Amino acid sequence: MTHRSFTFLSPRFVIAALALSSVFGVHAQMAGSTGPTSGNSSSGSDPFRAMASTFYAPGTRYIGLNAGQSNYSLGNGVNNFFNDRRDNAYSLTTGSFTSANMGAEIGYTDFGRINRAGGTSKAQGFNVSAIGRLPLGSMFNVLGKLGTTYSHTDVSSAFNAGVATGRGRGFGLSYGLGGEVVFTPEISAVVQYDRHNLRFAGGRDWVGASTVGLRYRF
Repeated sequence: MTHRSFTFLSPRFVIAALALSSVFGVHAQMAGSTGPTSGNSSSGSDPFRAMASTFYAPGTRYIGLNAGQSNYSLGNGVNNFFNDRRDNAYSLTTGSFTSANMGAEIGYTDFGRINRAGGTSKAQGFNVSAIGRLPLGSMFNVLGKLGTTYSHTDVSSAFNAGVATGRGRGFGLSYGLGGEVVFTPEISAVVQYDRHNLRFAGGRDWVGASTVGLRYRF
């Protein structure tokens, strides 16, 4: 039995969304600079810039909910079994900025379950990351993160499939890149791609997640 997945949320989709968001952010900045208040360079003359500044003021916190598609890079053993590589992925995060451009984030991601080697492989993980923000225009930000993920994995397979089975636990490297559009002082939309080095029975492997979601500042 296969799992339904968000097939449109591939890495190509994320790259395209980032590019479109970049154009949108630059356009918003140009529109603000050519408006009636272009002679005033303060953030008060640009409501979008003031809104972004409020969203990322030092000490502010946020929660985020993302959904999309995971991408497993696991092998399929020695036999010709059907092998999924993608399933639905969900993540819940919370973070705080210590400055306008730097902060920290913790989160949980469920990477879903794939059919593999006559059995199933599933993964989830808890992540701690340093996060950074690079503003491009008044409404658009490029987001980056680097940290570690403590993974929980479980693998089953058919007899003599050549795949190590059992549970895996442990820390591994993680990183991500994304784009954000700020809509209000409290709400923004995020598109991102994250990669996590997870511990499976018999070794480690990378699992990616292409997701879109919302952030709420409080």
